[in-house]
Amino acid sequence: MACKLTILLLIGITLAHNASSQSRPWQGRPQRIPGRVECELYDEGGEGVAYHDSDSINQGSGKLNPANGKSLNEFRMKEGVDISYTKSGNIDNNGYNFVTPEMDQLYVGWTVPGEWINLTVTVTKTATYRIGLMYTANTDGAISLSMDGNDIAGKIKIPTTHRDADTVAWRQWHHWNKADGIATIKLAAGTHVLTLYSLSGNMNYDFLEFTAPE
Repeated sequence: MACKLTILLLIGITLAHNASSQSRPWQGRPQRIPGRVECELYDEGGEGVAYHDSDSINQGSGKLNPANGKSLNEFRMKEGVDISYTKSGNIDNNGYNFVTPEMDQLYVGWTVPGEWINLTVTVTKTATYRIGLMYTANTDGAISLSMDGNDIAGKIKIPTTHRDADTVAWRQWHHWNKADGIATIKLAAGTHVLTLYSLSGNMNYDFLEFTAPE
């Protein structure tokens, strides 16, 4: 009887671990495809479950953007994923943008190779989708995407937004571009976990955009 009880307890611990190791949609609401998938709304679950970051400090929320009661400055500040937002004052609205971003838009920044984030999404219809990315990249970079753990697009090259004409060094990370058609993939309807991997380069990610033919 004691042996059976021990086995049942072990099974229960294993099931609990498996349940806790699954990331969960941000605030219980999967993002929808077609549409924009906002990178800062990555899943809940913490380091190694919902995301992997190279350190445990949020370099944006609460650090670069001091904790002062402002929601943009403190967004997810206790998590390792580094988050900031687009600012005026010739920062993100500078004259070197390829595409002018909206102001006060949260984004994931300070990325380094090996980092990833999970994004739970609901695909409303099975279709072939064209993927776009709103981003900055100080050098050429690369990302990959997986769905439920399976690679769906291979290595995706992301062109640099560096501009030699801009002599303000830190602003090379603030030249925004929207690259449409970085990949075309068929997605099945349903709720899935989309994972964005940083493979090379240092980039900021605002959103992925999924569009399907009419």
